[in-house]
Amino acid sequence: MKKLLRDNQPMPRLSRYVTASVLGAISLVLLVIVALDAIGAVIDGVGDISNNYTFNQVMIYVAMTLPSRIYENIPIASLIGCLIGLGMLANNSELVVMRAAGVSVMRIVWLVIRPILWLILAGALMGEYLVPFSDQYAESRRMLLKGGESAQETDSGFWNKEGHDFMHFNAVYPGGVLFGVTRYRFNEDHRLLQASFSERATFQGEHWVEERGVVTNFLDDRTDVEEFVTRKWETNLSPELLNLIVFPPESLAIHSLYNYSNYLEEQGQESSKYQLAFWKKSLQPFTIVSLVLIAISFVFGPLRQVTMGYRIFAGVVVGLVFRTAQDLLGPASVVFGFYPFLAVAFPALICALIGLWLLRRAS
Repeated sequence: MKKLLRDNQPMPRLSRYVTASVLGAISLVLLVIVALDAIGAVIDGVGDISNNYTFNQVMIYVAMTLPSRIYENIPIASLIGCLIGLGMLANNSELVVMRAAGVSVMRIVWLVIRPILWLILAGALMGEYLVPFSDQYAESRRMLLKGGESAQETDSGFWNKEGHDFMHFNAVYPGGVLFGVTRYRFNEDHRLLQASFSERATFQGEHWVEERGVVTNFLDDRTDVEEFVTRKWETNLSPELLNLIVFPPESLAIHSLYNYSNYLEEQGQESSKYQLAFWKKSLQPFTIVSLVLIAISFVFGPLRQVTMGYRIFAGVVVGLVFRTAQDLLGPASVVFGFYPFLAVAFPALICALIGLWLLRRAS
């Protein structure tokens, strides 16, 4: 460290040194958290094992959802990783040397925040493009393996209603591919007119094409059954709309959440859970920065001279309190009707204010 500060151009090398310490610690913490999360998911998935859905399929499902698990745990990993990375510098008196060499506290804060911005950018790209695709593909694959051929043979899949038609899909794959499509058509008196099943349906621009299926027409005095290889299916459902309907808000991209929440509001329907998911993803950069600020302030303040184990414990406690606050305020915003933005922003704002206050005292 002293050698770095005696160099003719100390700040670039010092910046790289701090970046390596902080990002290395964050990466290690993220690896541990995601590994524990994945192990818990595997244990939970064992209960779903059936003839087609084997233990190997459980492992594949968990592997496919790793991007989502990484994305969700970046804020907490940033908090604990900064405590560990800066804590190691504090334990080796390297922060003291930086201060003695004239590097201000706010300059050190910037040296830590700057690499975090790259982490935020990587997380945002992952959450917008990779997570929606991987989560939807993994969930669809799991439903397809767990389910039977038709709606009567499975308790999984998704239902949808359009006019007098009721539809069930065993799996909805990204890109406009459906598996196990069961449809029931009723008249205005709720009498069943037609039931059909097709193994697969693909979206062909303006309509769907069902493949390898059977149709049963219920007439007054008899039933007619016919098989088909392909059949055109006219419906207002599009692949984009299906993804919004059947998958949880957490698996959707930010632009999809924004558009669908606006659509629901225009239709006079409840959109709070989609707005909540939208603000959680949109404000994740601010959440990460606020947690990093409070981690830095702890190292310069109350956790300056404690053991590494105590710092990790403090980080876990703060992370749990933060996540619990968001988990409580989020559903409360849906139940009591206050704006979901406040439920997401309030805990992050409190962390940022506490962090800035402690840093001001330390500087």
